[in-house]
Amino acid sequence: MSVDQDVQPFELPARYRDLQQEARELARTVAPIAERADESETVDAEVRALLTESGLARVVVPAQFGGRDEAVDSLAVTVVREALAYECAHLDSLFAMQGIGSFGLSTCDNVELKQEWLPKVASMEAIAALALTEPQVGSDLKAMTTSVKSEGDMLVVNGHKSFITNGGAADFYSVLAKEGDGYSLVLVPANAEGVRTSAPFQIIAPHILGDIIFDNVRVPEGNRISAPGEGFALVLNTLATFRVSVAGAAVGLAQAALDEAVRHTSSREQFGVSLARLGPIPSLLAQSWVDVEMSRAFTYRAAAAAARDPKANLHLSSIAKAGATEAAGRVVDRAVQMMGRFGLVRGSKIERLYREARPMRIYEGSTEVIYDSLAKKLVRDSAK
Repeated sequence: MSVDQDVQPFELPARYRDLQQEARELARTVAPIAERADESETVDAEVRALLTESGLARVVVPAQFGGRDEAVDSLAVTVVREALAYECAHLDSLFAMQGIGSFGLSTCDNVELKQEWLPKVASMEAIAALALTEPQVGSDLKAMTTSVKSEGDMLVVNGHKSFITNGGAADFYSVLAKEGDGYSLVLVPANAEGVRTSAPFQIIAPHILGDIIFDNVRVPEGNRISAPGEGFALVLNTLATFRVSVAGAAVGLAQAALDEAVRHTSSREQFGVSLARLGPIPSLLAQSWVDVEMSRAFTYRAAAAAARDPKANLHLSSIAKAGATEAAGRVVDRAVQMMGRFGLVRGSKIERLYREARPMRIYEGSTEVIYDSLAKKLVRDSAK
């Protein structure tokens, strides 16, 4: 899929609406098991089977290798994530990581490696992961210590990656590692000798998360995703394409929280009046609706721009990600407040949404890091 230059950014073309409806149908199918799946620290087999059956994972793989469209499309990924995150964070993460973990491979020149792995990503036969962060390295990726070096016709990988989504569950890792004066992206199968995984941390919203140790891991030279020293460009391209999709997921989550708040406040009475008409509640509902709709409109605009040219429009993706995730935090917080003690019940949907919303403001670029980069761009552009 692609977005025509003259498409209004706040209007979804029919092909995207059809895709979104398809994703909503999958989400409704998963909804009865969403609570269980969202508390899982491993891949939920039933959710994986339903995602596989739907064929939606093909959205994140080029058609040449088993996907749906000629190239991976940011707007397509974004509208799917909005629909999936409305019902189930686990489902959304499984879908998104198939793309994030394999996108460097999708856009590289290594045709043989693509042919080996991308059809498996599209069919959900193989789970993908992107290994960037390290125990002492977060936003400053150039401080990484994981290394790769050539030894004859083999590559040797050493290092420690931390807080990796799908860590311990993935079938392969796209690993960013230091090589000479640059950084290379290498595909490491999870079953390669010397690969060890652990799960030293769990976050407030259970998530498939792990650390990966690479201890003299040897893989063929043909497992290079990037040319030597050129891996950073592929990682930045992944970021440019998928960051805006986090905004889509945040919009879906915020809409779910607003719907929960409307349902509760409309059905519950205090002093003979429904909560939805009492005191500050109407204003809180309206503020939340404004947050959701403003976030959705800009997210679609940014995703459409990223579909045309991801790198040139990374600033729009960053604005959407920061804005939508911050808005989702406000909406969920208001929803809990409007629902009172019922918003605090462990295991309730709103409590789950409250925990799921918080990490969104950190991963794929924390709000503060994004604001810093946006401010620098604003100043640079104003000086031109």
